Amino acid sequence: MSDTRPIFFIDIDNTLYSKSKNVHGLMCGLIDQYFEENLQLSKDDAYVLHSRYYKEYGLAIEGLVRYYKVDPLEYNRKVDDALLLDDVLSPDPKLRRLLDDIDKTKVRLWLFTNAYITHGRRVVRLLGVDDVFEGITYCDYGARPFLCKPSPAMFEKAEREAGAQSKDQCYFIDDSLLNCQHAQARGWHTVHFLEPGDSEPPSMTSEYRVSSLEELRTVFPQFFKAPAAPSNL
Repeated sequence: MSDTRPIFFIDIDNTLYSKSKNVHGLMCGLIDQYFEENLQLSKDDAYVLHSRYYKEYGLAIEGLVRYYKVDPLEYNRKVDDALLLDDVLSPDPKLRRLLDDIDKTKVRLWLFTNAYITHGRRVVRLLGVDDVFEGITYCDYGARPFLCKPSPAMFEKAEREAGAQSKDQCYFIDDSLLNCQHAQARGWHTVHFLEPGDSEPPSMTSEYRVSSLEELRTVFPQFFKAPAAPSNL
């Protein structure tokens, strides 16, 4: 019998942990360094090209593979896997408590990231929540064609790997406005994660918007375990 429970697809970077951890900034520094060293670009030109690829494709590596035929797994070793995450991320009891409070008999939790598998697994392990999720859909740097969010084919891949029976079964939270827009257009129930201080988009393009993962408790109370009854003792 098919599993009809809703599936909550959860982004990893800058969603399961705060932007204030500056993982993105550290990663951008390594990406720019890769552009400089491997494409023989100046620092300014490396930054411009990296930013362009990120805006056009969702990932810098997509442009590198497309136009420069770089080895994406070598790129991963020099960028994502080279990040000193052990110095930045640590077990998050509050996040763990939130995810444990979700009723897994009612909803399935699934990671959905544009990172490669090694980075995604490392982050959730460091956060202490690697055993909470049923699976992960990731950007396979070694595959062709190269798929990443917000490509419709990447969302289709997530549906297939998680065993979604319908788009209405799919829930999604991500800090990327572009990813949320594409998920919403696809028919997914979409939550844009926007931390305090982030610039608000000019219009509401997602079904929901939250500034803390804790707000999921009030947005989707049906997915959480009922509070324990008070003791009469």
